[in-house]
Amino acid sequence: MSINFAKTSILFVLVNFTFLHAQKTSEEKKDYGRFYGGLESNMQYYVEDDGLESAIVPDNPFRSNNYLYANYNYKRWTAGIQVEAYEPNALLNYNPQFKGTDLGIYYLNYKDEKWDITIGHFYEQFGNGMIFRAWEDRALGINSAVRGAKVKFSPNYNIDFTAFYGRQRSGFSVTSGDLFGFDANIFLAEYLNLYEKNQDLSLGFSYLGRHESFEEYPQLQNPSFDELTNAYSLRADYLIGSFYANAEVNYKSKDGILNIQNRLSDNSARSGNAVTFNFGYSQSGLGVDVSLRRMENMGFYSQREPSVFTDFQGELSTSFDYLDTFVNFTPALTKQHHSLLANIYVFQAQQNTLFEDAQVMRAGETGGQIDFFYKFKEDSFLGGKYGTHVYLNFSSWYNLPGVYTYNPPDYDVDFFGRGNKYFSDYSIEIKKKVDDSWHLGFNYINQYYDQRLLGGGDLVRADIITSEATYNFNSKQSIRVELEKMWAVGDREDWVGGTIEFNFNENLSVYLWDIWNYGSKKESEQVHYINLGGAYRIGAYRIALNYGRQRGGLVCVGGVCRFVPESSGLTLNFNTSF
Repeated sequence: MSINFAKTSILFVLVNFTFLHAQKTSEEKKDYGRFYGGLESNMQYYVEDDGLESAIVPDNPFRSNNYLYANYNYKRWTAGIQVEAYEPNALLNYNPQFKGTDLGIYYLNYKDEKWDITIGHFYEQFGNGMIFRAWEDRALGINSAVRGAKVKFSPNYNIDFTAFYGRQRSGFSVTSGDLFGFDANIFLAEYLNLYEKNQDLSLGFSYLGRHESFEEYPQLQNPSFDELTNAYSLRADYLIGSFYANAEVNYKSKDGILNIQNRLSDNSARSGNAVTFNFGYSQSGLGVDVSLRRMENMGFYSQREPSVFTDFQGELSTSFDYLDTFVNFTPALTKQHHSLLANIYVFQAQQNTLFEDAQVMRAGETGGQIDFFYKFKEDSFLGGKYGTHVYLNFSSWYNLPGVYTYNPPDYDVDFFGRGNKYFSDYSIEIKKKVDDSWHLGFNYINQYYDQRLLGGGDLVRADIITSEATYNFNSKQSIRVELEKMWAVGDREDWVGGTIEFNFNENLSVYLWDIWNYGSKKESEQVHYINLGGAYRIGAYRIALNYGRQRGGLVCVGGVCRFVPESSGLTLNFNTSF
């Protein structure tokens, strides 16, 4: 551990010296362009933990994910690279294709008032991302950049067109499927004189093609689907006063469906579709937002069959488990809670068709969520001196209703209606400022989570309450305390937790939190997941240190999740920009 940390520390010093010199040089020669970038390093040292029997400790307990990115801009031209180092291995349960040190991203871009042209790696999203989104999220181990060429043309600020061709990144290489797409957006308010009526209207259309040769799959003899899969998206956004609405319709042509062994067969193929509708009303002190969605067989990959891996424990996994080769992006439309206990049972969007066994068969999802916000005004009975904020959220998600056949795998689903319930989350949150020093919060959450349909396990029904209080000593120092309690039926049953966080100033903060699974029927699971840590920021530098236990399960960012194993150890995060 000491040798690896010493090497890392030396690297930090050398890189930061280079950054400071580059900044000075850039300032002295500003006529020659601008150099900018950053460094991020996430390191963990895993330790044996007698109190956590299921904790995983790899053979080499020190692991790290490191990202050094640099860009140079000169007038209308920008070039950039991102060097990634997973040394000696990537953090646990990251994509096994992230190995060693290599060049992950490189690009050259030209941009003026009308043209935006990129050669190399690029990120892009069409509409809501239901047929295409390429993005990076290091916390989840996702980098789905496309390597190729992209051209965006905007003849004026009301119209833009985008076209691209390339292959999607997978590890330090690319997948076997060719991607090509087109996107168009037109903003009609000015043409139709809608601004005068306090209205806005825009339309969009997208196309994505994925071509993958059947030579990649020798088991296919006479497939009922084509090498080229086409996907289309049509959308509209409308606003009038405080009301808004948007709708998006997506269609994917017939494509192969994987069997339980993650293999393609000649006759198992279906088309897919997705419909999203969102509307709401917003003004000062009041907001309502409704999101509805139906998806059927919208799993879409740049490589139809996943890669299979074996980890150091002999456990099998696939590239799909690491959100690799996903062409589209489908976040869960549920409330993103900050509570530790409310994030034990989290829902992932169910876009794939799956025939796991005769009892677990699904073809997608249907459901929605409603968000409601209201502020009781200042000096009212419920508002008090500073007002009171109330948030309500209701979300429910179901399998598509219909008839499912396990052997041979097939389904006939209804467009409307609800099948077996996957998940629901109903919550109320109240925030109250008592005075300039005290801020209070209360949250009640009711959850339903059917693990039998979502990866295996029990049906869980849970009630969670949280309460928090923040006291500001002055404009820079504060302390926050949060207490949580979960009553659950199924799985690991009851939990309790708490957090205390102290901010010394705008640069330094420390925290201690613990969640305790005291209600589990298994004595080995009745453990405390204690974590102690803090963060320090100065200028462009930030360093965070944490020691404690990681609860096994899903970790989610923005409605997208990845599974992490139980572990215990020391974590160090460092990042800076220049």
